[in-house]
Amino acid sequence: MATTRATAPRHGTFLRAAIALQTLTIFAQAVSAGLLLTASYGETLHSVGARVMYAASMLYVLAAVLAWKPGGGSPRPVAYASGFLVLASVQVVVGIAHLPAVHLPLGVLMFGLSLLALAGRR
Repeated sequence: MATTRATAPRHGTFLRAAIALQTLTIFAQAVSAGLLLTASYGETLHSVGARVMYAASMLYVLAAVLAWKPGGGSPRPVAYASGFLVLASVQVVVGIAHLPAVHLPLGVLMFGLSLLALAGRR
């Protein structure tokens, strides 16, 4: 029991760091989307950023599972993180399909949801 209490804050910190990283990478994607329209290297930057953002979403799922199972936390963040990974997957698909009418609003939604999760209002 003492081990669970000692590790729970550490897993909670990892979870918050994962959410912060995810939020930061989504914001960076918005910046690189602007560069996509104005700079020759924008497409490469946005493509690499998409992979980093997707990895950050997977890290969020991992952190949520670690905070829940061995850390003794709530399973609710796992549902949020999994839902977010689904949104990130859809975002990648519509981005590859060049559907900006879906891709851009979904990116804004994802940024807002990530900010809410970071603020603890998920």
